Amino acid sequence: MSVDDDESGIGAAAEALLRLIGLIAADTSDERLAAPARDLKRSRASAAAVAAVEEATEAARRITRTLAQRRRREAELAALFDTAGDLAALRNLDSVLRAIVHRARTLLGADLSYIALQDPEAGDTYMRVTDGSVSAAFQRLRLGMGEGLGGLVAETALPYASTDYRVDPRFRHTERIDSAVAEEGVHGIVGVPLRVGEQVIGVLFAADRAPRGFAPDDIAMLVSLANHAAVAIESVRQLEGSAQTLRELSEAARTSERLNRALRRAADAHDRLTGLVLSGGDVADLASQTAELFAGPIGIYDAEGGELARAGDGEVRFVAEGVEGSQAGRGAVLADGLWVCAVMAGPEPLGSIVLGGRTGLGEADRQLFERTALVTALLLLLRRSVADAEDRVRGELLDDLLTDAGRRRSGGSSLRLRARRLGIDLHRPHAVFVLDCDAQPRLASEANRHARAEGGLAGGRDGRPVLLLPATDPGAQAAKLAAAIGRSVGQPATVGASAPVDDPERLPEAYAEAVRCTEAMLTLGRRGEGACMEQLGFIGVLLGESGTDAFVQRTIGPVLDYDRRRGTDLVGTLEAYYAAGGHLAKTKAALNVHVNTVSQRLDRVAAILGRDWNAPARSLEVQLALRVHRLSRAGR
Repeated sequence: MSVDDDESGIGAAAEALLRLIGLIAADTSDERLAAPARDLKRSRASAAAVAAVEEATEAARRITRTLAQRRRREAELAALFDTAGDLAALRNLDSVLRAIVHRARTLLGADLSYIALQDPEAGDTYMRVTDGSVSAAFQRLRLGMGEGLGGLVAETALPYASTDYRVDPRFRHTERIDSAVAEEGVHGIVGVPLRVGEQVIGVLFAADRAPRGFAPDDIAMLVSLANHAAVAIESVRQLEGSAQTLRELSEAARTSERLNRALRRAADAHDRLTGLVLSGGDVADLASQTAELFAGPIGIYDAEGGELARAGDGEVRFVAEGVEGSQAGRGAVLADGLWVCAVMAGPEPLGSIVLGGRTGLGEADRQLFERTALVTALLLLLRRSVADAEDRVRGELLDDLLTDAGRRRSGGSSLRLRARRLGIDLHRPHAVFVLDCDAQPRLASEANRHARAEGGLAGGRDGRPVLLLPATDPGAQAAKLAAAIGRSVGQPATVGASAPVDDPERLPEAYAEAVRCTEAMLTLGRRGEGACMEQLGFIGVLLGESGTDAFVQRTIGPVLDYDRRRGTDLVGTLEAYYAAGGHLAKTKAALNVHVNTVSQRLDRVAAILGRDWNAPARSLEVQLALRVHRLSRAGR
């Protein structure tokens, strides 16, 4: 070979190398990089030159592959960096998940990407968010542990890829999963775990609708993205948990503030109401304060439903069924549009308190209303204690006024002084009232209540309640007392009254007269009524005496005995005889017997009572005894 040939070969090789360098700079394909060596070989260049250019071509291929890998890595790193920035800026879990699947689909150039998250309660994974999916069945798919590619990733915490999942035997296929995959049209799939420490919280997938072999770089990039995503998901979960905790703490703080306000209000109300009670306030003052406290009408009632006090504007009334419900539930109840709370002293009902104008009552206000009922109970107990003490004082005074021993012990001036301290003027006309009823405990309470209401005295004598009341018409007053007390105690109440007296010295006599009147009314069968002696007439006077039975026995007793022994009715014949004005014919007509029979019976009476039984003076006694006997028998 000549020198010129050598120089020509070297020039051709140099030219080929220059072309190769230009192709490297142009980032051309492997096919085009082979062109300089191929053209040099066609030019019949020396084997050494061709070998040198081919060697340079291989080096160029390595260089371009390295540069491509570096550019791809730079792009992946830039994408991961951008993803980390995007994820760090997100504060909502759904937004984080959507950003993850979209970036995974973009980086891998896949047809779709999706995330399945763990469900600790169900023990499987479920599709949480997808990007590029068109199948509803695929989007609702749940994967049990070890089922399919995703279930295997979740179970083993390792990445898996399949060129064509439908025919890949490495995975446990189920009809449900394969059906959803077929509906979506998926073939190539890669899945990597989302891990937080050692815990797998889900799986990140990328998939194609054609068979695709995912390169190790693809899997590595998806793993890197999954690691970023897992951290972001956990951060968002913790952030949401912290936000929820902060919301709960904020709500707890607001609740605590409401409770503190309610407690302060309740404490202030309790101090006001108890202060009112301890300072001597009455039920009306308590009702007024409570109405102001609740901005509604308030009614306070006794155990029988009688109104003790009312305050505030609006309708309020006693509600019996509400009281029963409150007693049963031991708290305030809504009944007939009114809030009702029973006022109790342990198991003993003292009354009730009713609030109107409030269809709704919050828990704090309800507790405050119930506390008001407790204060009301305290006030009623104090009031009852004061009343009991006053009743004892009044009862002791009455006892001294009605007995000679008490009068001697206390002295007249002392009794009048004690009466004045209780607001009683003994020089005004007063009458004594004696009560008789089967409901003894409640009868005494009612007697005390009437005494306080009418400015009098009440006590007990010989097992019966006794009243000393101002009176100008004792008969009418006794009738009213009998009716009112009978209604209150639910039993007939009999009331006997004395005539009015304005001299304290005559009160023992007045008491004796009231006792005789009560006894006479019971004898006459007038139980449940009220009257004075004047209204009973002379029969009442007679029956009021202690010797009525003896009088009857002394006057017509032998005739009564005769009738009992013989089974006759001489008493009936005498009554018919006197009713007929002593006329025999009228008597026999009334008795429906023969006139001789009447004569024989009257002869028998004369034989028993004596021949003067029909004399004017003796006849009056016999007629009076007959009437007393009949009235006494009817009374019994």
